[in-house]
Amino acid sequence: CVVPVTDAPPPHSTIRPGSPVPVNTNNPGVRKAARLGVYRYNNSSNDLFLFKESQIKKAMVQIVRGLKYMLHVEIKRTVCEKRDHSSLDSCHFQRNKNLQRTLRCYFEVWITPWTHKVHIPVAHCH
Repeated sequence: CVVPVTDAPPPHSTIRPGSPVPVNTNNPGVRKAARLGVYRYNNSSNDLFLFKESQIKKAMVQIVRGLKYMLHVEIKRTVCEKRDHSSLDSCHFQRNKNLQRTLRCYFEVWITPWTHKVHIPVAHCH
């Protein structure tokens, strides 16, 4: 019996809409959600430099009118200045000891794929 791999839980699954379940931190959806959380942080911070995710520590997903990701992410300051509007993919982490900074963040990222809408109700970093 070959089981197709999809994002939807199988019919006999115990996953019900509304219950958060752990999901692999390397999952492409998780990585995308983490990046969206980082964008939200960068947009609201008054730091001169952009931050980028360095490690996704823990990820949960909840099926609720789309996918709601609950992420614990470590972010670090990059060498890219905000005013340059660089692509984060090409931004390297800060090597200068005096400028290095690591924050721990909790992001909630709600994605409704069929409307291409993203809502980030929670983005706490400290």
